[in-house]
Amino acid sequence: MTTTAPGARSANSPISTPVKREITTKPRFSDKVFRGVATAGGLSSLVILGLILIFLGYQGFQVLRSEGFGFITGSNWQVMQDNAGNTDLAASTFGIAAMLIGTLLCAAMAVVIAVPISVLCALYLTFYAPQLLKKIMVAVIDLMAAFPSILFGMWGFFILMPHVEYWGRLIHKYFSWIPLFKMEIPVFTRSPFVAGVVLAIMIIPIITSVSREIFSQTPLDRVQAAYALGATRWSMIRAVVIPYGRSGVVGGAMLGLGRAMGETVAVYTVLNLVYQINWHVLIGAGGNVASMILLKFGEAGPTETRALMAAGLVLFLLTLLVNSIANTIVSRTGGKGR
Repeated sequence: MTTTAPGARSANSPISTPVKREITTKPRFSDKVFRGVATAGGLSSLVILGLILIFLGYQGFQVLRSEGFGFITGSNWQVMQDNAGNTDLAASTFGIAAMLIGTLLCAAMAVVIAVPISVLCALYLTFYAPQLLKKIMVAVIDLMAAFPSILFGMWGFFILMPHVEYWGRLIHKYFSWIPLFKMEIPVFTRSPFVAGVVLAIMIIPIITSVSREIFSQTPLDRVQAAYALGATRWSMIRAVVIPYGRSGVVGGAMLGLGRAMGETVAVYTVLNLVYQINWHVLIGAGGNVASMILLKFGEAGPTETRALMAAGLVLFLLTLLVNSIANTIVSRTGGKGR
């Protein structure tokens, strides 16, 4: 007589087949909720931007139709009124060419000044700074990115402007042979150069934060491989970190450029608004579209308000164009260095 141990299967007992598990890709309820919330949030931003575009286009359509392409190429902003005090649209002239050039000039100068400083700061915080100092500086930089622009404007007007005027005189003395720095009238106060320096200080925290995040994500195996081949820290940064984070630097620079182009109060505080095309960055004359809207909006009539809405529409489209160019540059350079 044979006995089987407890728990052992008998030789004649049937073998039970495991129950088949159902494999499905159907998302759970929590996944559906999160996907719906994320989709609604993403679409809401697009809807809001679309509504802003429609509103600005509707408000400024009459002025754009009457002025035509001269609204962008003209530099005269003159409001004429009839005997009843109403604005005569046929006799009025609206042109923002000078303000557009001032916007691009100040923003480009800010980016040229801010990008090298921001990249060096990001590299120092990522690879050189001690941990305690790094935590303090990161907190300060993030705090500076949230400062109101009026604080930068007041600081630039009372503290920075006298020093920047001296820098402007030095640049004119040694680089006046460059047409951009040529001066016919020696007026260095409240110039596009001053506005560009203030804007550069405003966007340095933004570019630094973005660049630091990208540099910190450099693959560790590549960093260690560079050290294993005998590279110094700076050689490793040049060969590995900078090529890897190039697209992030470009993206951060474009974000800073977008803020510099739309800045209002800081530029209005340190720059003289003159409705004349000025390519000389050291002369105390210029302006940008956003500060012009701030200056004119409080006392504008219905017709001039529509013209300001049209100017806002042009600035809106210009910002979208800059962001589109930034996305194209990032997409083309993102795969390089990886």
